[in-house]
Amino acid sequence: MTIILVMGVAGCGKTTVGEQLAAHLGVPFQEGDALHPPSNVAKMSGGTPLDDSDRLPWLQIIAGVIDSWRVAGTGGVVTCSALKRRYRDILRAGHSDVRLIYLRGSRGLIGERLAARKGHFMPPALLDSQFATLEEPTSDEDPITLDVGLAPEEIVKQAVER
Repeated sequence: MTIILVMGVAGCGKTTVGEQLAAHLGVPFQEGDALHPPSNVAKMSGGTPLDDSDRLPWLQIIAGVIDSWRVAGTGGVVTCSALKRRYRDILRAGHSDVRLIYLRGSRGLIGERLAARKGHFMPPALLDSQFATLEEPTSDEDPITLDVGLAPEEIVKQAVER
């Protein structure tokens, strides 16, 4: 059973990579942003970054999805910014069956992508707060770190190979 958490700042390509990876593996996919409560979406849409108290209920919902896949034995791929170690700890809940795929890229490249993105509630103005909050995963978290400058298909290929 494979449970994969695709993480990184807004605009790094989590949804695109996550959907393709789930399709390749034949497992369910869950877009973490779709699980934000309306109050979080309103706050971000208005240009205000979320704080830890905003994120906790959202992270608990995502952890519940992960747990449901574990119980069902299906595995799955979920996307979530998971910017801080403590957020990832909530999502992994001490289980070693959740693998991290960290999509890493420069502020410049991701900023360009975010500015070009249409129809998402996360405004480009919040990207700096995402980078300021980001605690890159450390070796003890055993992340698969991939460069967002690659084509999504190449990112998926490298993720599967690792």
